[in-house]
Amino acid sequence: MLDLEIIPERSLGCDTWEFVLGMHFSQSVAIIQSQVGTIRGVQVLYSDQNPLSVDLVINMPQDGVRLIFDPVAQRLKVIEIYNMKLVKLRYSGMCFNSAEITPSIEQIEHCFGATHPGLYDSQRHLFALNFRGLSFYFPVDSKFEPGYAHGLGSLQFPNGGSPVVSRTTIYYGSQHQVSGSTNNSGTVCATPLPDLPLSCYRHQLHLRRCDVLRQHHRTAGLRLHMFTEGTSRALEPVQMNVCRVVRFGDTCQSVARALGAPQRLYYKADDKMRIHRASARRRPPPASDYFFNYFTLGLDVLFDARTHAVKKFVLHTNYPGHYNFNMYHRCEFELHVTPDKCEPNSLVDSRGAVPITAYSKWESVSRALRVCERPVVLNRASSTNTTNPFGSTFCYGYQDIIFEVMSNNYIASITLYQPEGSRPHYAVTSIA
Repeated sequence: MLDLEIIPERSLGCDTWEFVLGMHFSQSVAIIQSQVGTIRGVQVLYSDQNPLSVDLVINMPQDGVRLIFDPVAQRLKVIEIYNMKLVKLRYSGMCFNSAEITPSIEQIEHCFGATHPGLYDSQRHLFALNFRGLSFYFPVDSKFEPGYAHGLGSLQFPNGGSPVVSRTTIYYGSQHQVSGSTNNSGTVCATPLPDLPLSCYRHQLHLRRCDVLRQHHRTAGLRLHMFTEGTSRALEPVQMNVCRVVRFGDTCQSVARALGAPQRLYYKADDKMRIHRASARRRPPPASDYFFNYFTLGLDVLFDARTHAVKKFVLHTNYPGHYNFNMYHRCEFELHVTPDKCEPNSLVDSRGAVPITAYSKWESVSRALRVCERPVVLNRASSTNTTNPFGSTFCYGYQDIIFEVMSNNYIASITLYQPEGSRPHYAVTSIA
């Protein structure tokens, strides 16, 4: 049984880890992965067809805890404890729920203090006791009616009728709002979403917006609006905004200077059939192109092995149901593509371009750009699992862009590259 501390309007956790409101989905998954053997039987719930309108949920049924994430920002907005018997809970060091302590209304008032009168739903026979950033829900027998002592928040029920907490929610703000519709991941929550907490920055750059810079139907580079952790004059942690531009042809040193060290360096795999060529034994293996992976920016930068200059950008949208889901944060890019055929349509903006974002649907984009090419089917498979449970994606080429599209019509990634004829030639000097 987990022994956890509740901090209203902030978090649920213990001395070694905590789920903080506003943290990114991937950070919550990293905590769960670090507690293998302690947290078991975890489920991820999402909507295949409506990933932007249905909450993203991590369910821990063996611990009675559910983490509800905003489907657009993919950050934690509600922590719900729906089975109080599976977890031990404390507040300010005081235990109010365990196998020995029953979380009755009297126990909650003793631990959290008096509050304004709660809300009683006579239709569902559910009583809610609300604090700022924290709510307790009590199922009430229809034959008992709650009353108030001396007009205060203290609740009184007839003897034997005092209910016990069945569900607890931690949220941001003064009120937890729940819409009436439900879906495969549970109830849709309209609770306000806090900003990414400073404790979750972890000295990494986080993306606010990515502008794709284009000239004459070609991509020139990216303008990245980012934020990270800085210090004030009082040496206190504060948010610091950063704007950097990276372009095709930039060296790996200049990219690292602009965006910091990559979170991972990945070398492209060598051609597996090269060993069968007649010249394979006579020629040394060529150097491999390599990627700088920036997971919190949702960005990959590919460098040429010979010139060490940028030759490709990959922008990831991080939709659930994709093979690479949870590896990257969503890249909030803004891309304006001027169609090859200048014909009026509803999606073309005042500049004569089609605006494309991480939330655009391919059906609308392809219709506006009049993409007629048949897609290339991309079916990923890992070395440990030869099948891909998420199915294939479809790649469409247009100008200097490759759109990777999922079966639900959302764009999984966008690859920006330089055509061979437009790449500048660099002089390479060997250093002894």
